[in-house]
Amino acid sequence: MFALDMPSEVEGTVDSCIIGAGPAGMTAAVYLARKKRSAAIVTKDVGGQVAWTLGIENYMGYQYVTGRELTAKFEEQVRQFPVAVVTDGVSAIRTADDTFKVVTEGGREISARTVIVASGKRPQELGLPNEKRLIGRGLSYCATCDGPLFANQDVAIVGGGNSAVQAAIEMSQVASKVYIVSRSPWRADEVVCDKADGLKNLDRRLGYEVVDVLGDKTVEGLRIRGRSSGKEETLAVKGVFVEIGLLPNTDFVKGLLDLNELGEIKVNCRCETNLPGIFAAGDVTDVHEKQIVVAAGEGAKAALSAHEYLLRRPSFKTDDPGI
Repeated sequence: MFALDMPSEVEGTVDSCIIGAGPAGMTAAVYLARKKRSAAIVTKDVGGQVAWTLGIENYMGYQYVTGRELTAKFEEQVRQFPVAVVTDGVSAIRTADDTFKVVTEGGREISARTVIVASGKRPQELGLPNEKRLIGRGLSYCATCDGPLFANQDVAIVGGGNSAVQAAIEMSQVASKVYIVSRSPWRADEVVCDKADGLKNLDRRLGYEVVDVLGDKTVEGLRIRGRSSGKEETLAVKGVFVEIGLLPNTDFVKGLLDLNELGEIKVNCRCETNLPGIFAAGDVTDVHEKQIVVAAGEGAKAALSAHEYLLRRPSFKTDDPGI
């Protein structure tokens, strides 16, 4: 989390309010600060999906870096600048004359000339009867975060994409046995599937759907059903990791910004939304590739676009030509 010595009070109207502190949001903050723009970040957490990732092998400059290490590097760079950080979620964005009001869940209002939405995505839930009750009691949406708690125990991963197979690979180094349950054949990249091949403690259950997570106070099992046979069985596991995809954090902009069928914010090549003065970057947008390096690049683009937008405002005055 951002250091306590970072400013948390937002005075007056800032040039830009950045919603989110993942790679896109933090990169945008650095680029705006280097343009001598006042900026505030509103976020519930730091790092976004990066902070959940155990190992990263495709971010330029690092042959290998953990998600937490990369997040710390981003945070360290942001701390070099006077960027205010408000630890809260966002409930709404309102238009007010020639500015915007970013309303937090805690009731604060931040006035900004531009807004950059970089709120990322959140894990998709299974929608099972016992799911919410067992969250944090054996059921998790982050194997990287909670995996070490299940050392030498049997666990199950639900999903068949990159995140699920990667989670299975990680947990195979920790757990006694790892079941991976998916409704259809794996959709993960070939290089990821290759790493999973040959793992002796990995049990693949393809063509199965999850019926329920079992347990009273903690997870005691996972009930699954064969999609073709209809037969049910219970996997005696102590941990269940749900890795079935992500949903964009766009509830607070519905009705304000144009979204695609997946709920992602539609942007053009300049990270502009349908509403002038509001920009968006990272995984919350409809940009095709969801990668850390892409999100960081989009954050830089959004900041530069916001800077140019401010230059075009009739009321804008500055002695700084830009950096």
